[in-house]
Amino acid sequence: MAASFTDGEPGGPDAAAAAGRLRRTSTSLAGADVVAYERFVAARRRHGKAHPETAAALDGAVEVPLRVAAAAAELADLAAALASRGNPRLRGDAATSCWLAAAAASAASVMVAENLASEPSDPRIAVARASALAARAAATSLDP
Repeated sequence: MAASFTDGEPGGPDAAAAAGRLRRTSTSLAGADVVAYERFVAARRRHGKAHPETAAALDGAVEVPLRVAAAAAELADLAAALASRGNPRLRGDAATSCWLAAAAASAASVMVAENLASEPSDPRIAVARASALAARAAATSLDP
């Protein structure tokens, strides 16, 4: 909402377009997460842990929360900018969006790490963690 009412404000129509893109991305990832995890569970039941199909399905179950973390970090940055320089009447809405995005990035990062618990050196864990840290930094920048 804060991005939709930015005419004449910093961010302007670009913020609204970015927010719309992130909304569409997030909506599609929510459905993709369910599908990816179901595929992983089915492959593991069918083939066990050490099978190429199970490994491929695990990659899918990791990819979705990794993309969620990245999208949430991008949203946190956008929302923090809107809270700081956007429509002052919508600062609370933008700040709330920022904190919710930071929580989503952190939760997605945990899911990546949990899905890769047997491979703690997998670089995707660090990528997800970096997204979560960036999102939290954007949110804490709004603290009074």
